[in-house]
Amino acid sequence: MRYEHAGHPRTDRSIQRYCAKGHLDCRRIETPFGDKYLITPASVAKHIAYIEEVRPATTGRDMPRHIATDVAAEEKRDEQRQAPSTSPDLSRQVATAYVERVENENVFLRQQIGVKDEQIKDLTERARETNHLIGGLQRMLSPLLGTSDRNDEGKPPVEHRTSA
Repeated sequence: MRYEHAGHPRTDRSIQRYCAKGHLDCRRIETPFGDKYLITPASVAKHIAYIEEVRPATTGRDMPRHIATDVAAEEKRDEQRQAPSTSPDLSRQVATAYVERVENENVFLRQQIGVKDEQIKDLTERARETNHLIGGLQRMLSPLLGTSDRNDEGKPPVEHRTSA
């Protein structure tokens, strides 16, 4: 806005470049919507003064110009046909779309982790129930299979004879 009032309008991107190159005293902070520059008013005034100091020397209209040749006119027409040197800043839009996609994937993956945790819990419960049932079957079948006359180490018990 100060550039505009001084007669030197600048785009937001140009001001960001001035900050990045150190032409303006500023502090960069990160926001949810991208980087934001806090610029000191004194540095803006200093930069505008610099622009006004340099600009008349390079683009002043009060000095006579050299006679333009036909070649220079052709070159000028060729330059006008070229695309502008600065294009719209699409990188921020692409980055925002990318961040949004990654955040959506994170939400999906967190939901999947919840589903997997439930499945693991259910499978653990089924395994516990299966172990309980198998233990019950072993206790029921052991008298039928004759394994009750063996001790815990699998050896037959020692017989004690009494004399009559």
